[in-house]
Amino acid sequence: MAPVKPKKSLGQHFLTDKNIAAKIAGSLSGKGYDHLIEIGPGTGVLTEFLIGKEKNVTFIEIDSESAAYLRSRFPQVIDRIIEDDFLKYPLGKIHNEPVAIIGNFPYNISSQIFFKILENRHLVREVVCMLQREVAKRIASPPGTKTYGILSVLLQSYYEIEYLFSVGQQVFIPPPKVTSAVIRMRRRENFRLNCNEVLFFKVVKTAFNQRRKMLRNSLGSLLNSNEADNPMFSKRPEQLSVDDFIKLTVHIDSLSSSG
Repeated sequence: MAPVKPKKSLGQHFLTDKNIAAKIAGSLSGKGYDHLIEIGPGTGVLTEFLIGKEKNVTFIEIDSESAAYLRSRFPQVIDRIIEDDFLKYPLGKIHNEPVAIIGNFPYNISSQIFFKILENRHLVREVVCMLQREVAKRIASPPGTKTYGILSVLLQSYYEIEYLFSVGQQVFIPPPKVTSAVIRMRRRENFRLNCNEVLFFKVVKTAFNQRRKMLRNSLGSLLNSNEADNPMFSKRPEQLSVDDFIKLTVHIDSLSSSG
C-alpha cells in the first residue's frame, strides 16, 4: 500500500525513528491498568511496538487514509482500529476500567487532549506522550515560573509528571519547526481533591485568564469586599502551588456557603 501523506490540517508529523518509538513504548510502566489506547497512530511506527505488549490495545485514528494503511499493515488488530476523533469519542465505550494513553500528540490540539484526559481522570491511570517541548515544559513547570499555568496546575493536581527526553526535528516527516519532548504522567493514588473540584477548575482558569493581575482582582467575582486585606489575594496565580489553589478553593467555597 502507498505511504500515507502527512496532512497539515491534522497537524501530522510522522515519526520515522524506530529507536525513539521503542523508547517511547518502553516508557509505559504497565502498572495499574489493563487496557492501552494509542491516539493518532498515523503510519504505525509506535503501533509496531505496542502490539506485542500484553495489554489490550485500541488505536484511535481520525484520518481515513491512515486508518486504511494501519488495517493493511496490521491485520491482526484490524478490529481494534477505531476511525474516529479522540476528542469526541467516549473513552468508556472502549473500556470502563483503568486505561493508559500513549501517542504522538498533534501540536495543534495537545491542550484539548489533556483537557479530555482530565475529564476522564477516573479512567486514565497513565499517559506517555510526545508533544511540543515548550508545552511539555509548561506542564511540568513548578510554581513561580513564567510557564506555570492552567494546565500545569490542573494536570499536576491529579498526576505526577516526568519530563523524560527531548526529540529533534530531523526524525519526523515533515520535520516540525519546533523540538518535541516525551513526558509520562502517572495518576496520583489520592487523585480526588479535598475541595469542590468543579469550583477548583473555575478558580484556576479564572485566575490564570488574567495572570498579570493580583488574585483579588482576577477573582473579584468570586470574593466579597471583606477579602481586600487578605495577604493571599495580593499574590499572582503563578505564585500559588497546587495545595494553595486547593486551600483557596475551600476558602471561596466557604464564602459562598456562609453568604
